[in-house]
Amino acid sequence: MKYDLIILGGGPAGYLAAERAAAGGFSVLLLEKLNIGGVCLNEGCIPTKSFLHSVKLYDAARHSKGYGVQAEQVTFDHKKVVTRKNKVVKMLVGGVRATLAQQKVTVVTGSGRISGRTAEGFIVTDGEQTYIGERLLIATGSEPALPPIYGLKETLASGFALTSREILQMESLPDSLVIIGGGVIGLEFAAYFQTAGVDVTVIEMLDHIGGPIDREIGEWLYKALKKKGVDFRLSSTVTEFREGAVTFSQNDNYIDVFCDKVLVSIGRHPSTADLGLETIGVEMKGAAIVTDAQCCTSVPGVYAAGDVNGRSMLAHTAYREAEVAVAHMLGEQDSVNYNTIAAVIYSSPELAGVGETEESAAAKGLDFRVQKCSMRYSGRFVVENEGGDGLCKLIVENGTERLLGLHLIGSYASEIIYSAVLMLEQQMTIPELQKTVFPHPTVGEAIREALFQA
Repeated sequence: MKYDLIILGGGPAGYLAAERAAAGGFSVLLLEKLNIGGVCLNEGCIPTKSFLHSVKLYDAARHSKGYGVQAEQVTFDHKKVVTRKNKVVKMLVGGVRATLAQQKVTVVTGSGRISGRTAEGFIVTDGEQTYIGERLLIATGSEPALPPIYGLKETLASGFALTSREILQMESLPDSLVIIGGGVIGLEFAAYFQTAGVDVTVIEMLDHIGGPIDREIGEWLYKALKKKGVDFRLSSTVTEFREGAVTFSQNDNYIDVFCDKVLVSIGRHPSTADLGLETIGVEMKGAAIVTDAQCCTSVPGVYAAGDVNGRSMLAHTAYREAEVAVAHMLGEQDSVNYNTIAAVIYSSPELAGVGETEESAAAKGLDFRVQKCSMRYSGRFVVENEGGDGLCKLIVENGTERLLGLHLIGSYASEIIYSAVLMLEQQMTIPELQKTVFPHPTVGEAIREALFQA
C-alpha cells in the first residue's frame, strides 16, 4: 500500500507526528516494534514520575509532624508502586492508541526497514509486508548506552546489572544499589530508591553531577541528595562489574563497592541500527541522523525527530520536532528553537533550567551578570517547605538587559520553568519582566524577586 507518510517509531515524536499529519489530511502508516508511546510512556518519563510521586507522598507523610499532621506507622510498598505505575502506563498508552484510531492512522506492530526508493516513493518493509511512502519520518528513539566495561555483559545477563528498563519492573527493593552515572536518569532513580530505604551509591566520572546543568544549581541538588544519604563518588571511573560488586578507580586507587543491584545509566544513544538508512543515503553523525531546524535530513522527503537525531534527547523536544516536521511537510514555515528547551530533574527538590548557564555564557564570552535570590523570598515556598531552601538564578546580558537563562531548584520547579521558556522565546528584557504581575502567594514569585536583585 502507498501512504503520504510512513513513520518508523511510535514514541512521542512518532505518535504526535502521526496525529498532526493525519489531521492535516495525510494518509499515515505508523510502524512500532514494541509499544506505542515509546520509551517515554513505557519505561521513561511517565513510569519514573509515577515512582517519584509515590515516594514523595511517603516522604511527606514521614515528615508531616512539623506541619501539625501526625502520621503513625507509615510504610512503603514498592510492589504496589510498580502496580500503580503499570496501571497509569496502560491508561495513557490506551489514550494514545484511541487518538491514533480516531485520526485514522494505520498502526502496525513491527520493525520497519527502508529498502530503497522508486519513482512512487520510499520502500519500507516489516518482514511480511511492503509499503510505499511519499515521505518518511524516522522517530525510532534511543536506547541505553552500555560502556565496554569488563563483566558488564555477563552481569546484565544474570540480572545483577540493570538498565532503566529492567529496574522499573523490579517488584522488590534491594538493600543496596549502585548507580553508574550522575545524570538526569541516575539522579532521579537515586532520589527514589534512597527515599524508599535503599542504600544508594552514585558513581560519576565528572567532578559534578547533572552534566550540563548550571553548576551552582547542581551543587544545591548534590548537597540535598547527600544530606538524604546518597553516597556520591565523583571523578570516578568504573573498571569492572562482577556478581555482587562494582570496581571503580578514583585518584589512581581501585575501590570495590558491594551491592545487591547496579543500575547502568550513563546516557542513551540513537536507535538507528538496521533501519536501512544507507540505502537512501541519509547523512549520519555517529549513530545520530543529521537534521536541520525543520527536522529535514540530507534526503528530501525524509525527516527525523526525537532522540534519533541526537540534538536534544527529551520528550518535550520530540513533541516540538514532530510538530515542526509535519508543518514543513504541509508547506508551513516553522522551526525548532533549541536554545529554549528546558531541562528538568524531577528529584526532591526539583531542578529546572532553560537557556544559558553561568558556565556556557562564560565559555561563549558573553557580557553577562548573575541575579539570584533564595526561594525563601516566596511566602508560599516557606509555608510548604519547613526549614527548606532553594535558589532562583538569572543570567542577564549586560547592555541589552535581555534574559539569557533562568535556573532554579525548589518545589514546583518543573511547573514554573515554562514561564522562563516564554521569556526567552520572546527575548524579553529585565525592565519588561519587572512589570509582570505574578499571582500571590506562589512559589513562582521567587522569579519576580530575582528580577529585582541588583
